[in-house]
Amino acid sequence: MDFEENKNNDLYNPRFEKIGYIQVYTGNGKGKTTASLGLTMRALGRGWKVLIVMFTKGGEHYGELHSFRELSREIKNLLTIEQAGLDRIVFSNNLTEEDRNAVRKGWELVKQAAGEYDLIILDEANVAIELGLIKLEEMVDFLKNKPQYLEIVLTGRHAHPEIIKLAHLVSEILPRKHYWNIGVKAREGIEY
Repeated sequence: MDFEENKNNDLYNPRFEKIGYIQVYTGNGKGKTTASLGLTMRALGRGWKVLIVMFTKGGEHYGELHSFRELSREIKNLLTIEQAGLDRIVFSNNLTEEDRNAVRKGWELVKQAAGEYDLIILDEANVAIELGLIKLEEMVDFLKNKPQYLEIVLTGRHAHPEIIKLAHLVSEILPRKHYWNIGVKAREGIEY
């Protein structure tokens, strides 16, 4: 969808004052979560209140969690991080009720907290939608009815066409080359 088509979107408003937009970072390439975390740091640096919900991600091995814990008290007070997943990668063939419950808990938090934040990062929300852990209709309704000032970012592969249609910014990250193809394993500090 190009900019002209997006002007017909219900959420489009050419007068940006205190209007939050919907951003989607999708595609099979590396860097979707990393981009959203860079945006988080930028927003925190400007005094924005930020919520990050990491759908389908649990555990303490993510480097960004270690970094966020070391932020100044003033900045930490602006940031809330909720892990809404177990400590493993979730696929359609290994979904459990525990996965569903973890995502449901995170999704309920998002819906209840929307009016309290300036930026909400829905990390791996596209995957949660694809796996049926968050109903597409619920997400669409949430995005259409979000507070006007709230900026929302959805990350993850396979963004649904309806989510892309609602979004004001869509970045598709495509893999051209990856060192995993020559046998390099996920590296601490780079991939996690």
